[in-house]
Order: sequence, then C-alpha cells, then structure tokens
Amino acid sequence: MSTSTETFMPDYIITPGEILEETLEARGIKKKEFAERCGRTAKMISEIIAGKAAITPETALQFEKVLGVSARLWSNLEARYRLKLAEEVEHKDLEKHKEILGRFPVNSLVKFGFLDKESNPAEQLKKVLSFFGVASVDALSQWHNIQKAYYRASEKFDSNEFSVAAWLRCGQIQAEDIETKSYNADKFKSALKKIRELTREPIDSAFPQAQEICAEAGVALTIIPEFNGTRLSGAARWLTKEKALIQLSGRYKTEDSFWFTFFHEAGHILLHGKKELFIDMEPASSVINLEAEANSFSQNTLIPKAEWREFEMMCLNPDSEFIETFAAEQRIAPGIVLGRLLHENVIRYQSYQYKILSKLRVKLDEKRLFSLSSRNSAVN
Repeated sequence: MSTSTETFMPDYIITPGEILEETLEARGIKKKEFAERCGRTAKMISEIIAGKAAITPETALQFEKVLGVSARLWSNLEARYRLKLAEEVEHKDLEKHKEILGRFPVNSLVKFGFLDKESNPAEQLKKVLSFFGVASVDALSQWHNIQKAYYRASEKFDSNEFSVAAWLRCGQIQAEDIETKSYNADKFKSALKKIRELTREPIDSAFPQAQEICAEAGVALTIIPEFNGTRLSGAARWLTKEKALIQLSGRYKTEDSFWFTFFHEAGHILLHGKKELFIDMEPASSVINLEAEANSFSQNTLIPKAEWREFEMMCLNPDSEFIETFAAEQRIAPGIVLGRLLHENVIRYQSYQYKILSKLRVKLDEKRLFSLSSRNSAVN
C-alpha cells in the first residue's frame, strides 16, 4: 500500500478527529477495530475524534501504518489545529485589551512605515505588540515598567510615555539595519571633527556622510521625526557594549538646532556611562549636571570657547556679513552662529534684526530627514 505524503493546510479550523472519522467511515472501519489495530484503547480514539486528545508523533506513526496516510499529514493537521485554537484564545485576549491602542501613536507608526494599518482593533494591537517585540499585553506592561525605571526621568516621562517609548523603539529598529564597526572613542572624536565641517553642506549630502562616519566609529545615527506631544529633540544610548545610538528628531526644523542636538547627544556618548539612556526633551532632564555637560560639549565643539568670547566682544550689532565671515573662519554653517546668538539673547527672536538675519537659518523638512536616514546603506 502506498503512503500519501501530501500536506493539507486549510485556513479554517478543522480537527484532526474529523478527518480521522471521515476516513474510517469511508473505509468501513469501526472505531473499536481501528483502536485494536493501532494498539490504542477505544476511549483514546474517541477522544481524538472529539478533539479532546491530541495526535502525538507516536500516534501519527501508528495511523500511517494502519491507514496509509502519512504521519506528517496527521502531525500537520494536529499542529495547525492547536495553533488555530491558540490564535482564537489570543484574539479574545486582544479584544479585551483593545482600548489600550489609544495610548500608542499608531498613526505616526503607520505614517513612517513601522506598522501596517489594520481595520480590526485586535489585529492592530497584535501589530503593536510585534513592533515592541513582546508576546502579550501583560508582557508589554512588564516591559514598559522596566523601561520607565531605565529612563529614570519620571517627571518628564509621563503623559506621553507610550509615544516616547514608541519613538525610541523606532530608532532601535532603524539602528539594527545599520552595520557599525566596534565602538572606538578616539575614532568617534575624530569623526566629530569631520562632521563639524559637514554642517556647511546641505543636509541632503551632509547627513549621509555623517551617518557613515559615525558608523565607522561604532555609532549608529538615525532620524525619527518626533511624534505628536512628545517634545523630543534627540536621545543617546548604548545598544551593546560595542554599538551606540544617536537618535535625532529634527525638532525645531532648523539645521542649527539639528546639529546642536547631534553634538549634544555625541557628548553623552563620549562623556557619560554606557548604562544610561539620555533623552533630550522638554521639560529638561532631571539629570541637570549631565545635560549641562552635554550642552557645553556641543557648544564648545561647534564654536570653541575662546573664539566665541572674542566674537561676542566684537558682536555689538551683527549683520549677515559679520556672521557669515565668522562662520567661514570657524568652518561651520552661519545658522549655527545665529542660533548661538539667539540662545545667548544677543539677538531676540521678535526683533526686526532677526527678521533680516533669519535667512541664515536653513529650514528642514521632517519627511525629507526621515527618508535620508532610512534609505542609507549599511557600513560593513
């Protein structure tokens, strides 16, 4: 007698017992006789037919010998049936918790390609769980509590905590596709000198170069536009002992703010511990001394302290030419100089002077930034 090896994989739930019962009826074999020929009890066969007992690999081999239907088919039927039952249980559980979907920035995640849009809330929640890399709502809650402790910034990680968590997760996912060399602090310091000069180039050419230079030093550089209500500018953290991540949002949508934030996060990587996660957002972090250090690092890297003091002393009524000349001497973008003048209140945002000078601040488009970050090839 030949043995069938075909597979049967229906989309609907069908118990292996139903197939067995139909097969026995078609062949005119009584359940008792079949049980005896298999070396099983009649009760066991009845329970299999009723779906109360599973077809084990041993039982599948016995069925193959008696019926000539492959053990693989019986095992596949059993596995698929049990999987369908588990999926039904999971779906019911997701239905019970679907209201938590409102806590997550689903539309933003869909917009930037991190989630597929689902019309069914339970299925959408399932996608959210997969996005976070957890198996259940309970596991998500446990993971979230661990993350909150890790962030150690309770006064700022509250009303939009799920959106912040989602934003950070997006950066992690994007960073996983960026191959980096093992982290080397000296290489990263050298990288920052090169990137400083890139600030004079259009962002379309500067960012891909910066991303590649960082990767060579062991740092993944990503851009994830901020989600509504998060007020995020950037974040710095270590993914492994050999790979750091700088994640930027492009908040404020100007090149000077973008580069200041980049060097701020770079300061955290160079100056501070590998166990910390630093989030640059409003209101400012509770870890004030570390944030102040990162701010100083960014300011002094972009414009060395001595040069700035000399410039500031001469900066009585700066015009475009004065700012552009100093920027050229420093080999940085003029917008960075103007941004510093605004920060130091040498120039006021509401002033007519700023209205004239504002052309020096290059505007950024968040969609364009994200496309630059997501399309760049990995570094081998």
